[in-house]
Amino acid sequence: MLEYLSIGQIVNTHGVRGEVKVFPLTENMDRFSQLKDVYIEKNNELTQLSVVSVKYLSTMVVIKLKDIDSIEDAQKLKNMYIKVHRNNAVKLPKDNFFICDVIDMDVYSTDATFLGKVKDVMKTGNNDVFVVENNKKEILIPALKTIFKEMNMEERKIVVELPEGLIE
Repeated sequence: MLEYLSIGQIVNTHGVRGEVKVFPLTENMDRFSQLKDVYIEKNNELTQLSVVSVKYLSTMVVIKLKDIDSIEDAQKLKNMYIKVHRNNAVKLPKDNFFICDVIDMDVYSTDATFLGKVKDVMKTGNNDVFVVENNKKEILIPALKTIFKEMNMEERKIVVELPEGLIE
């Protein structure tokens, strides 16, 4: 499992005093107000930065980071990801998982047929949809309790009972 989780992507600068505009990659935007420190990954190295302030726009978060004091400093962070250590991640309810933890898990049907590996999880209005790929063929599986029978994180295995007609 990943030790550091991406919670937002810096998409632009905001103002001239070093603030950055962040696209949140989390369902709970308010979680940014709880941050004291974050990590920015650059050239496969993590740099820890302290959070000075957080403001909210309609769909974005504006963050002021310590020692990022000019628009030029902020511009250097554009397109980078804001990460938190897994220990500082939000606590998930039972039977909920971080998307990064289910990527590449093996998916089997209840009759033990290998269906493929999880390649992505799409967020939709009502429920998530798992994108499972096997030999370049994609299967879209709705994340419903009636379909997902087992998720074993230790064995990296998911067992599903597919409804009739989902796979042709």
